[in-house]
Amino acid sequence: MTSDVHETSGSVWGAAATEPDWEAVFSEQLPRVYNFLRYRSGNETLAEDLTSRTFEKAWRDRHRYRRDLAKFSTWLLRIASNVAVDHRRTAHEHAPLEAAAEAPAEGTPEDEAVIRSNFARLSALIAKLPDRDRELLALKYGAGATNRAIAEVTGLSESNVGTILHRAVQTLRAEW
Repeated sequence: MTSDVHETSGSVWGAAATEPDWEAVFSEQLPRVYNFLRYRSGNETLAEDLTSRTFEKAWRDRHRYRRDLAKFSTWLLRIASNVAVDHRRTAHEHAPLEAAAEAPAEGTPEDEAVIRSNFARLSALIAKLPDRDRELLALKYGAGATNRAIAEVTGLSESNVGTILHRAVQTLRAEW
């Protein structure tokens, strides 16, 4: 793999431009994909699993990526979005075994309780929003995607994305 990666276009394609530098893809995109899926699912263990599935699917379907249609990061977020939708369609309600064996908190018990409480409260409020709003919030705040990138992933206009996000945030603030 080449170490000459083009950063200016927001892609992780090497100088040869025939295959992305997968080490760079993984190190650059993993936090964005994981945060998007964690924000989307509200569950760290599930987000890790979905992130893994996303990268596996991207690797298997790498020949389908078209540079002329979207940035690589946008293509990868679209795969992550589809993986989340597929999971939601097939998910069965049950408590994961991993939930019983949580790691100890790093802060004080009070700090951890406040963080968990706020996260649970926010997750409950987000769960009341329509699917489209939840997906846009996850892309914006979980994956750190721009409105333009979100528009490319979802097929909405950039201004529509901004409007929907603004209204969703206003709804969350009003409910908080």
